Amino acid sequence: MSIRMDATPTSTPTPRRAWFALGVLMLPVLLIAVDNTVLAFALPSIAQDFRPPATTQLWIVDVYSLVLAALLVTMGSLGDRVGRRRLLMIGAAGFAVVSAAAAFAPSAEYLVAARALLGVFGAMLMPSTLSLIRNIFLDASARRLAIALWASCFTAGSALGPIVGGALLQHFHWGAVFLVAVPILLPLLILAPRLVPESRDPNPGPLDPFSVLLTLTTMLPIVWAIKSAAHDGVSGLVVAALVIGVGSGMAFVRRQRRTTTPMLDVGLFANNAFTSSILANFLSIVGLIGFIFFISQHLQLVLGLSPLAAGLVTLPGAVLSMIAGVAVVPIAKRIAPHALMIVGLILVAAGFLAILLFRHDLTVVAVIVSFIILEIGVGVSQTISNDTIVASVEPAKSGAASAVSETAYELGAVVGTATLGTIFTAYYRASVELPGGLTELQTADARESIGGAASVAQTLPPALSTRLMDSARVAFDAGIAPTATIAAVLVLIAAGVVALAFRGVSGRVARPASAPNPEVGPPSARDSTPSTDPDTRAIPSSRPLRTDPTNPPRPGDRSAER
Repeated sequence: MSIRMDATPTSTPTPRRAWFALGVLMLPVLLIAVDNTVLAFALPSIAQDFRPPATTQLWIVDVYSLVLAALLVTMGSLGDRVGRRRLLMIGAAGFAVVSAAAAFAPSAEYLVAARALLGVFGAMLMPSTLSLIRNIFLDASARRLAIALWASCFTAGSALGPIVGGALLQHFHWGAVFLVAVPILLPLLILAPRLVPESRDPNPGPLDPFSVLLTLTTMLPIVWAIKSAAHDGVSGLVVAALVIGVGSGMAFVRRQRRTTTPMLDVGLFANNAFTSSILANFLSIVGLIGFIFFISQHLQLVLGLSPLAAGLVTLPGAVLSMIAGVAVVPIAKRIAPHALMIVGLILVAAGFLAILLFRHDLTVVAVIVSFIILEIGVGVSQTISNDTIVASVEPAKSGAASAVSETAYELGAVVGTATLGTIFTAYYRASVELPGGLTELQTADARESIGGAASVAQTLPPALSTRLMDSARVAFDAGIAPTATIAAVLVLIAAGVVALAFRGVSGRVARPASAPNPEVGPPSARDSTPSTDPDTRAIPSSRPLRTDPTNPPRPGDRSAER
């Protein structure tokens, strides 16, 4: 790989309106993060209301991410074609309406269906925000800061979700947590048409329906197989689902390589920086979501905190994660971004190792300390990895690249809940010792999950209730050591992959041309005009990047990949 030093780096000033646009684009990100974490803290209340089996509880949490992950690539490509702002507006309107309907769900099954529909509209929101940022911010430093602020909204939502949700759950029915979406999305629907410039791929080609179908038959069976195998073990149906998913994925890749206007340029994965950053995103989110899933239950059902108090426990870590994500931006000018990404991943692993260290006495203080370490790592790694992902592609294709990044995030959320959550459930079932005197139905509910045990305990005499909950708490905490160990190992593997991908890289190399100021010129000019990126650190790739600023890649031109 050749490394070219920028002889005359320039910086393009970022207009004030771009920062106002960023503020609008941060709203749906905040919403998605609030929606994920508020549900985790509302789950005990939902379980006591509907008393669903553990598998249904996992589906209430997972189905949103499953559907969203399956549709992200499609929606990212659709936004490149019909307009990213337009798709953002459609998604916001649909998300608000369905959230209001979910607040009044009459059954657990209805809530699962509503969460699935929220996944459809959520898939319209996420790729649009990141790809619009890619096309709004021209200067590399400004773009990195914008992405840091954008990523910090995930952390802010993680902090606000438990607190807002806890306050609502303390005074209202659990359905109130879904109504939070409405006041967050209304400003977006009002301000986005005025502040956010439209952008699209100037030469996208038609959307390929068969490719859309292949993305669905790839993601849905694979994610379902992961969930089912983790909970019920490997079966013939699980193997069949994996075969269908892998086969569809291979067919999708083959079709994208052959078509002149691919829905997803699979050649992006030949770029080691792009691929390793995707893996870092995926595994850090596996760790974070898995951590939140079991810690929220530990705080409420083992330590006996209220939902609001449990939410406040996570606040210090969430705030420090936001600070770390923004603070790493100027540091990235002096230290290689991939080195910072590795440091962030190591901190995520260290958070789990702290949980492992404190597992025999996992107090509120121990949870706060562990969560602070983990969240600082997430803030650093997410900022750098997201910037690397969007800076590795041409602006015209930013929707598809952003969709891949968001797919990694949402798939990480599914895998984190399905695997780490199910490991906890399995250890609980194997360890719980139920007292005598329970009916057959009470025994089944109490053995299913600690939430079920808590529901049963409320119907028992005080002495029997205490014995049941003491046993349930000991059984639940039996899963801490294996779960924390597995999560730490996975994140350290991601750090190793990043280190290998960037091995021997130094100096500066031009990235694909950045987008010009989106407020100047027609949409086609916005997406195709090159500019100089003053902060272009080396990006390793198995194929050379086209770096001649006097001969930028034309939309649809695949010669740069060859």
